[in-house]
Amino acid sequence: MEIPLFGDHPTKRRREINLGGTNVTRAHASILQDAHARRAQRTEERRRQESAIRIQNWWKANLQLRLVKRQLQAVFEQDVAGITGLRCLVLIGRDEYVLERWSTAMLSGGPDSIFNTMIDPHGATLLRRASFLLLQFVADQPLATSSAAHVAVLEILLCSQLPPQPPILRHTRIQILSYLLTHGYYSLLGRAISSIPLSAKSTSPALPILVTLLTSPFTVFPGASPPYTESLEDVFSFVLTTPLLPNRLPIASLTFLAPRLPLNALYLIKADRVIQNTQNIESRIHLLANLAAFAPPRYSTFSPETMEVYLNLISMILYSLPMHALEPPLQQSSKTQETSTWDDESDSDGEPQVTVVKSFQPKQVLPELDPKTRTRLQTIASPAHINSLLEATQRKSKIRRSLYSWCVALSNIWPERRDKILGAIVVYGGGGLVRELYREYVRPSLLGKDLNHTALMDPSHASSWPPLLFLVELYTQALLTMGDDEFFSKGTTNGAPRNPLTLDELTSFSKQLLNIAFTLYWHHDQASMQGGVSGMPNLKWEGVRDKMTKCLQAIHARDSRKRFTPEGHWLVTSEVDIAPFVEAAVLEERQLAQPLGSRPLSKRQIASMAPRLGVLNNIPFAIPFDVRVTIFRHFIVNDMVVRGYDRYNSRAGTRIVVRRGRIAEDGFDKLQDVDLKAPIQITFIDQFGTEEAGIDDRGLWLATKQHELYPNPHSYATEAHSLNWYRFIGRILGKALYEGILVDVAFAGFFLAKWLGKQSFLDDLSSLDPELYQGLIFLKHYTGDPEELSLNFTVTEEEFGVTKSIPLVPNGEQIPVTRENRLQYIYLVSHYKLNKQIRKQSDAFFDGLSQMIDPKWLRMFNQQELQVLLGGVDSPVDLDDLRKHTNYGGLFEDHEPTIQIFWRVVNSFNQDERRKLLRFATSCSRPPLLGFKELIPNFAIRDAGSDENRLPTASTCVNLLKLPRYKNERTLREKLLQAIYSNAGFDLS
Repeated sequence: MEIPLFGDHPTKRRREINLGGTNVTRAHASILQDAHARRAQRTEERRRQESAIRIQNWWKANLQLRLVKRQLQAVFEQDVAGITGLRCLVLIGRDEYVLERWSTAMLSGGPDSIFNTMIDPHGATLLRRASFLLLQFVADQPLATSSAAHVAVLEILLCSQLPPQPPILRHTRIQILSYLLTHGYYSLLGRAISSIPLSAKSTSPALPILVTLLTSPFTVFPGASPPYTESLEDVFSFVLTTPLLPNRLPIASLTFLAPRLPLNALYLIKADRVIQNTQNIESRIHLLANLAAFAPPRYSTFSPETMEVYLNLISMILYSLPMHALEPPLQQSSKTQETSTWDDESDSDGEPQVTVVKSFQPKQVLPELDPKTRTRLQTIASPAHINSLLEATQRKSKIRRSLYSWCVALSNIWPERRDKILGAIVVYGGGGLVRELYREYVRPSLLGKDLNHTALMDPSHASSWPPLLFLVELYTQALLTMGDDEFFSKGTTNGAPRNPLTLDELTSFSKQLLNIAFTLYWHHDQASMQGGVSGMPNLKWEGVRDKMTKCLQAIHARDSRKRFTPEGHWLVTSEVDIAPFVEAAVLEERQLAQPLGSRPLSKRQIASMAPRLGVLNNIPFAIPFDVRVTIFRHFIVNDMVVRGYDRYNSRAGTRIVVRRGRIAEDGFDKLQDVDLKAPIQITFIDQFGTEEAGIDDRGLWLATKQHELYPNPHSYATEAHSLNWYRFIGRILGKALYEGILVDVAFAGFFLAKWLGKQSFLDDLSSLDPELYQGLIFLKHYTGDPEELSLNFTVTEEEFGVTKSIPLVPNGEQIPVTRENRLQYIYLVSHYKLNKQIRKQSDAFFDGLSQMIDPKWLRMFNQQELQVLLGGVDSPVDLDDLRKHTNYGGLFEDHEPTIQIFWRVVNSFNQDERRKLLRFATSCSRPPLLGFKELIPNFAIRDAGSDENRLPTASTCVNLLKLPRYKNERTLREKLLQAIYSNAGFDLS
């Protein structure tokens, strides 16, 4: 074959070369990709090889271990009860057969064989590990047949009576226990006990010995030693957190354990360590339930130091739980007598409840508690338990502050039982506890002494908050069943009921509360209000503000009825510049304006978004009344502007015709679908010769002895057509408020409270039913046994001659009134009479009223102020102000002779005659609060001709007096008095 001089052999394929160039970028990326792929392949191969080596090593080790274990077992069998066998047991570890064989062998030799092993220096060391292995096995399998033998060995090692000699036996026991304590002794015991079903408690041979083992460290270690203290903390953390612990133990074991739990040494423990060890909610709840079973019988033996630590521990546990954690989940939807509150506006009759969403974080799921645990928890809030605590802490001032913190924590974490908790304390402590709280803890406190907002949330004041909050809640609860006679009583007669605080003390106390509440509304933003109070983490500052507000409102309501505070006591004008306050409040109202038909904002929501409106809606009495009225009128003017209405141009509004004799029916029919916020023109026809009708000829209203109106509670007043009438009347009165028209009608205070979203209590019952009020006061202070009166939780009603019994609570017929629950009975009777009976009527009325007036505008006033806003102020008629704002028509002007005579005659009238004149001309006998400039339209006098035999007449709808041109003062006086005392108006025209 010829070999070419140049080039390759002709049979060899030549390399192809592309002279057009290559894509450098693609070639570079391809190279990198290939490199990464090869590296990954090498890594995977290396990983597989290493894994294979590890598996081979494990398999070899496992084979070797099995071999060694078989060898150890063989050696073990040759000397089961000796040191060699014990050493093999420790080396073999958790082997069920070996452990059972050893325990059986040791027990067959009796306690002496175990004691001999304890004496041996090597045996003592090995026994520590062996004991731990036995305890581990029992914790995992407490029902196994071998567990009985294991715990029997542990009992001899740790609990049995030791021979007096040699002393090393005791030393060995201490070593074993110390070792076990550092390796979870109580955690393993708790796990073993909780793993034994309740049904097996009588048949399990291991359970009684496990209970005995619980008490061993407390007999071995000295009382104040660290192991003793740690053991006690671990009992709380790992044993007393066992669900239904008392129910899991046989009677003999329970009787053995209860007196041997060293609860009297509680002063040694650190409560925060117990809290850290019990990190889940359910464990803490079971700890509370078990303490409720074991601790109360020992209260009388507790030292002050022990009781203080006990109360602080319970308070810390309660504060670490979420709200409602102690509320039985099964009863959240169906309230029973056991969990029903005195009142949380619980007369809703099945209406849907709306909750404001504060956060979109997942809601914490509360644990489902079994019935026995729920029953045991309920004993914590029972009157008997609370009374035993109050007795145990009586005359022990050192621990009273801890008791107050416990009460606040319990009532806050368990709102469903707050009323019963506070009610029991009110019954037991009477006024003495309130006086003690105020005089010894609250009055000396710096909280609320001024309006220094920076110091209010200072952690240095943490210890001052529990007594103050407890006093606020306790006194608010006491006021629910305290009549005005008791509230204002001086208590000079022995045994006479009296207010626990003097009026001077109440003045100082209410000022203290006002300073705190105003500061929390005015100076703190929403972020700070959501923070927790120092020392009470689940109580937010927002909740503190609500408690202060509720108590303040209750005290102010009494002061409104009968003044006992000095002038200007409730005002904070020194902190507020009024003119900018008014402007800012009006601006905040514009910013919070909501679309028609949307759900109204709550007072708490308003306070978080608008501080001035928060003050006006919650503590309005902090701002002068005339300022609030000015703000109210500004709100209405703004509303008119937004809607495009002109209050002075009535011609652009709706026109309707009403027959004088059928005012109510025609008004109801023709105004039902009319926008009453718009101007309305009403033309009356057939008015001559007929008596002017009122708004109620249908029996929808009743009057108290003070001639104050309230809805008729009769069943026919709750029928649909009657409720429509209440709704219509609410709209009409809302129209009067909207237009600034005064209405000469007085409503009962408890009914006006409904306008403000408030409930009424015992103190309001005296105006509705004086006899029932006196009967309830008699019951409250009855010194005998209330059960002698044969009362139960029902009220009787008579309609159409038929008497029926109405339960105040479920199964009320079966619940007698006792000394412990009589305050609840008094409250519920008052609540039924003042609130539940007229609820539907009041709701319908307020529904109509709120169509005209925003509810938050009304909340700027209390009941008395609302009556003034509606009907004018009950003050002397200022004729100079009236004349200044009087318009004249026809031939009249201010200097016309008849007008001059008229003002001279009116100036000679007494106040009763002046009010008669005002009512004759305007339909209301009281002047407007802010003067006659607010009378819409202004008072007017019009020429009615020259016939001096005619009487003056009036058109009350336009505040017009029609006055003939009388020539002399005597005639004008006689005719005017005759007219105004005739109780007529239109019909004289």
